[in-house]
Order: sequence, then C-alpha cells, then structure tokens
Amino acid sequence: MSELGLPYIMAALLAFSLNAYVLFGGADFGGGVWDLLASGPRRNRQREVIAHAIGPIWEANHVWLIFAIVLTFSCFPPVAARLGTVLHVPLTLMLIGIVLRGSAFTFRTYGSQHDAAQQRWGRIFSSASVITPILLGVSIGAVASGRVGQETPGGFVPQYVEPWLTPFAFSVGLLALALFAFLAAVFLTLETNDQDLCEDFRRRALGSGIAVFLASALVLLLSRRQAPLVMAGLMASPWALPLHLATGISAIAALAALWFRRFRLARIAAGLQVSLIFWGWPLAQYPQLVPPGFTIEGSAAPPGTLRALLIAIPLGGVVLVPSLWYLFHVFKSVPADAGARQS
Repeated sequence: MSELGLPYIMAALLAFSLNAYVLFGGADFGGGVWDLLASGPRRNRQREVIAHAIGPIWEANHVWLIFAIVLTFSCFPPVAARLGTVLHVPLTLMLIGIVLRGSAFTFRTYGSQHDAAQQRWGRIFSSASVITPILLGVSIGAVASGRVGQETPGGFVPQYVEPWLTPFAFSVGLLALALFAFLAAVFLTLETNDQDLCEDFRRRALGSGIAVFLASALVLLLSRRQAPLVMAGLMASPWALPLHLATGISAIAALAALWFRRFRLARIAAGLQVSLIFWGWPLAQYPQLVPPGFTIEGSAAPPGTLRALLIAIPLGGVVLVPSLWYLFHVFKSVPADAGARQS
C-alpha cells in the first residue's frame, strides 16, 4: 500500500468513527433531551421507555468517541495538540458532561429510590444530555470556522475563548442538539408497543425534524461570513448538489415515514439524513483537518506508525464488532415492553 495514501485512509476512518458516534451516541443524548421534556399524563412511562432504550448500550456507544480520540492523537498528533490546547475549555466541559450524565443515569437507576433523589439525579442526567451535545457542536463549529487553526496572539481570552465563543459555533451546537433529539425521537417510536407512547415520540420526532431544518438554515446563513471555507465547499464543490439532494430526499422520506407511521423506514431515513449532514463538514474542509494549515498529509504521523495502526485496527475489530453486534442483538432486537399488551 502506498505510504501517500495512508494518511487519507486514517482520516476516513476518523470521520467514520465520528459519524458512528453521532448516530449512536447522539441518539443516547437525545434520549436525555426527551427525558427532560417528558410531559403529559404519560411522562413517567416516557422516561421508563427512554431508560430501557439507552440503559444497556449507552456505555458501549462511547467506544466510537474513544476510537476517534485515539486515531486523532496517534495518526495526527499536531491536530490533537491543537484541539486539546485551543479548545480545552469546551472539550473539558463536554467530557465532564459525559461523566456527569452517565453517573447520574446510573445513580437514578440503581441508587436510592426516594423521589427527591430520583428527581435530583434525573435533572443532572437530562441537563448534561442537553449541554454536552451543544458543546460538541460548538467545538466542531469552531474547527469549521477556521479560528482554531489560526495563531492568535494575546492573553487567555483571545487564544482560548474567542475561537469558539462565536454565533456560528453555537449555531452548530444547536444543530447538533436538534439532530440528536430528532434521532432519539425517531428511534424511540420502535422502543415501545404502547401505541399512545409511540404517538408521543412520533409527535416529538416531527417537531424536532422541523427544528433540524431551521437550525441547518441558521448554520448555513452564519457560515457565509464566519466559516467561508465550509460555505464555499457546501455551495461550490462538485459534490455539493448531489449531497444536498440526497440530504433533502432523506429528510422528506423520514418525515413522510413518520407521518404515515412507517417507523422502521423513518429510522433508516433519519440515520441517513443525519449522516449526510455530518459528512458535509469534513468534505467541505477537505483536505484540511483543522483549517487553516493542518492538512491530512501535513499533520500525519510517520508512515511506520500509520502502518502499525492499520494492522491493529482490524485485529481489534475482530473482537469489537461481534461484541457490539451481540450486545445490540440481545438488548435491541425487541422493544423494552415487548411483553406488554398493545393499547
């Protein structure tokens, strides 16, 4: 295999791992959003379905984030150093949110059953589920804007706060939150046999689908001035029109499937829509990982390191992929309340 192609293979694996985290980890975060917004006479049952849906798998879904982090600092050390330095505030807060969310979910499920304790851990779980996706989106927006890769003289605020504290970065954070909530609501329609609960999640999926459209429009509008590289890629690249058409078709298909209660089709279409929206980001700034200046080839580790990782990854996949498949087969093949009578 050509050494020149190794950095691009590893960059593609990095993008695919982030895509997997957005789909699977994102749906878990979205479940926390709907836990916070549970309402109506069935709000307790809504929270029970959410807990049963994400309980067995939420820890496993973080494997994709871990894989992406390991690939970044192993294959592209300058990029890892730059992200860890300039974005240390939002990334640290995001990691704290992940830990708080998981701990609160565990304590709520297995800890004290007193109402006050349950409500306290529930608030921490749901609040962290809202804040963490926003911080993830803010970090992505800061990278896409080109402000992270710039050398910024000055004190703490110009170097470590201003690159991510922008309207564009926070618009991407809102888009990430809307996407995760949309994914979760669509997935939750298949997590219960109770038709009333299914309708609750269906209405939330339709509403959050509209929110995704509005958030996407806001990101595109702000990118004109605050992320010109991404804007140019999304508007002028040869792949831009096919990508937008495919995204639009999948979005319409997801909403139509929800409207006609074809929930399995809606799940596939929603996953495709979210993936296409995600891929617009790395494609728009290709071949740069952190614009400006941190290109795939220029930031890559030595060829020997990349070759070793390319051998190690399939070997690890032999263990990881069957384990994940078995986990999902055991816990996700039927709804949590499969034995319940449908209403």
